[in-house]
Amino acid sequence: MADGTDQNHAPDVPVEAWSGVHRGPLRAGEWVRLTDNKGRRHNLCLEPGKRFFSNKGHLEHDELIGREEGFSVTSSAGGQYLVFRPLLSEFVVSMPRGAAVVYPKDAAQIVAMADIFPGADVVEAGVGSGALTCSLLRAVGPHGRVSSYERREEFADVARRNVTQFFDGEHPAWQLSLGDLAEELPRSGERADRVILDMLAPWDCVDAVADALRPGGIVCGYVATTTQLSRFVETLRAHGSFTEPSVWESLVRDWHVEGLAVRPGHKMIGHTAFLVTARRMAPGERPPRKTRRPAPGAYGPDYTGPRPADLPPQVLEDTQDD
Repeated sequence: MADGTDQNHAPDVPVEAWSGVHRGPLRAGEWVRLTDNKGRRHNLCLEPGKRFFSNKGHLEHDELIGREEGFSVTSSAGGQYLVFRPLLSEFVVSMPRGAAVVYPKDAAQIVAMADIFPGADVVEAGVGSGALTCSLLRAVGPHGRVSSYERREEFADVARRNVTQFFDGEHPAWQLSLGDLAEELPRSGERADRVILDMLAPWDCVDAVADALRPGGIVCGYVATTTQLSRFVETLRAHGSFTEPSVWESLVRDWHVEGLAVRPGHKMIGHTAFLVTARRMAPGERPPRKTRRPAPGAYGPDYTGPRPADLPPQVLEDTQDD
């Protein structure tokens, strides 16, 4: 049977895995997510003797504690709720915020495309509310390291509470520091396999990132606007120690499926940010020069940003003529 005794009573996830996940009956002190029949969600921490109140009446916490997740429960006024432990993707979009969170669709892209691996040394600039930090910590595991830098103390405090809540304690692989990455990272002397930049001016950190990244390491930028995107990409190109940057965004659209009524949903998670990745060359090495000529006017008189050092001669002449 799919729901056999051995499966239902599987041991809890080992504490030393630091997954932020539990198996087995719901326990006091755990967070659960209630979802009503209209899709409205409520998160609550289970406490013996307490009640959950809504416009559909109340629920006793004691009715939930000790049961296996994945059940429905009826409130005092007849409201029905599904009860599950929250997934990481659900937790980060509902947790308290100091700054905007990195959406799960982008966090998943960062973990995959920046190749965050177990045991990796990762540096994160701009901890925000801790959403991406949770994904990074789960990816590197207890044998890796995530060093997060945040300039604003109030954001750092919110992130610390959220990350500690999700992992049910202070994750041993996490170090959170107050300060500007461009100043603090060189001072720390630490080396990194990956650097994630979620900040207003990531181009200010390129020198510090180049010094800290191991050869073959990856820098990943998360920027919201096209002007930020342009300046960051051109700064990486002009620096000369990185491969040609890759740039993309992801769009997520749900679908309505009901019998013969199969159509795109009315809601879509559209643009949230651009993602940029590039790899660190070995010291003293430079990537091969691009043979494709830039579009006419790309680096003309109206362009005031960084210029690649290896622009084809004809492009330089055209720029000077302008």
